[in-house]
Amino acid sequence: MPTYRSYCLGVVQTNAYVVVNEAGTKAVVIDPGTADEALMRQLDGLKVEAILLTHAHFDHFGGVEALRKRYDCPVYLHDLEKDWLWDTDRNLSLNWPNVPEITASPPDYLLEDGQSLGLIGETFHVLHTPGHSPGSVSFLVGDFLFSGDALFRRSIGATGMPGADHGQLVRSIREKLYTLPDTVIVLPGHGSETTIGEEKRDNPFVSA
Repeated sequence: MPTYRSYCLGVVQTNAYVVVNEAGTKAVVIDPGTADEALMRQLDGLKVEAILLTHAHFDHFGGVEALRKRYDCPVYLHDLEKDWLWDTDRNLSLNWPNVPEITASPPDYLLEDGQSLGLIGETFHVLHTPGHSPGSVSFLVGDFLFSGDALFRRSIGATGMPGADHGQLVRSIREKLYTLPDTVIVLPGHGSETTIGEEKRDNPFVSA
């Protein structure tokens, strides 16, 4: 089984994750919000096979360019947000106080719902979970669900920005995430981890 380590980064306290294979030789980075030195120290000496983005808001990809250059690794993002990395209006960096404009070059590969990515000897299943943003995805690998800003512990992603849709987000959670086993560990884009079973029972924003 792979292991993971989380890093809470940037002004919005976004969770970045490093997923490492059982042998401890290869890694995948999910949502590097900044080019954090502690994160990169863990990656040094590993083969970084990919950067996976759950969506293209600035707080989830601010470290992409530095990591892509340092580790020569491809970036994956859903097709619906392929233009957002350099669009400071849609990636929200233009409108966030005390944040410089944040951009990155285009993704190397585009994601789609139901896709399976073979990385670090594991299978990363792509679940399109729109609502917080049109191209939001969650990644399921083993018993770990990296849910981005779709599902949080006892909460859900914000839907007050352009491109968001509250009803669509609730449907995404109910139809894509709540159908997973209760034992699946949810690793969200912000806040602490939880499980599918806990959220089905206790999340006040989505009924099972």
